[in-house]
Amino acid sequence: MPTVPNSRFLIDPNWTVFAAPVQTILQVAEQLGANRQQLLSDAGLDASELKIPDRRFPISSYFRLFQLAASAADDPDIGLKVGRVTALKGLNLQLYMATVCQSFRDYLNLLPNLLELRGDIGKVTAHRDADLVELRWEPLLVETGRKRFISDEILGAAANIINSLCAMPVPVVKAQFSYAQPQDVSALEDTFGRNLTFGKQYSSLFFKSVALDFPLLKQDYHGGPDQGHPFRDFFAGDDPADQLLASLKQSIIQYLPEGGATIDKLASKLNISRRTLQRRLSDRDTNFLNVLQEVRSKVALRYLGDGRLGITEIAFLLGYADQGSFSSAFKSWHGVSPRDYRRK
Repeated sequence: MPTVPNSRFLIDPNWTVFAAPVQTILQVAEQLGANRQQLLSDAGLDASELKIPDRRFPISSYFRLFQLAASAADDPDIGLKVGRVTALKGLNLQLYMATVCQSFRDYLNLLPNLLELRGDIGKVTAHRDADLVELRWEPLLVETGRKRFISDEILGAAANIINSLCAMPVPVVKAQFSYAQPQDVSALEDTFGRNLTFGKQYSSLFFKSVALDFPLLKQDYHGGPDQGHPFRDFFAGDDPADQLLASLKQSIIQYLPEGGATIDKLASKLNISRRTLQRRLSDRDTNFLNVLQEVRSKVALRYLGDGRLGITEIAFLLGYADQGSFSSAFKSWHGVSPRDYRRK
């Protein structure tokens, strides 16, 4: 069973990561003077396969690459730099999230699942802690939390993303880390402030709970004339007087990223019973599943039209558990895979 060099913990050989986080480490390492080809060779990675976005790589190679990059660049703070690039690369996804969220609280409820976006690394969860909100990094393998690089990347990316989403600043109040205190904490203080603690069970960021009600910045990210309803132009063929159908479709879009676009949740959102919603849809010669698939199909086309969004990110925004499920559904709707549609 493969292990990370200089570590004593075992890694499941079936765990994998997508190409994007691997590419980000290489990009930062190159900027710091490391040799890309040497890093790839030492980590046992094929450069040509990194060009395939949905290609997955052994998690052991990812951990090894991170350590090799830190050593080659002679930079123990490389995780913070990787986190900054991760945040910048993820801004397009965050802006789309802002179109379906009203507040920071809504965003946390739809927090992107890193298992879906990055691979078998871990997840970020939100918790209340008195008058603070804790954003906690939970690695799949507890021992990896004692390694600086990934904790620094995840927390660094989170701090950069969150402080760019709201109209008001959302500064980090305090940060805690699951690894031992390094000799030099200046880079950590520059990123998270001076209220730092180490050797904790989890690596976490803390924000004031008042920020939960901060409104998210609104972007006209879809180019439609109606900025308040950026997806309404997708359904121009619908009867404009049919407020039920319009509200249902808009609500489906809002709930898709959390995988919670169920008939029960949508009926509750519309303040009607499940049975009433079913009956009203039947009166329109349709049903909830047909409406859900119509929304996913049309919104998928808009997302694919923006080359800045990856296929994996689009699958998340549409509420699919993985890219494969989205690709199969898209092919059933449009006769081609998402990747082939984008190429055309």
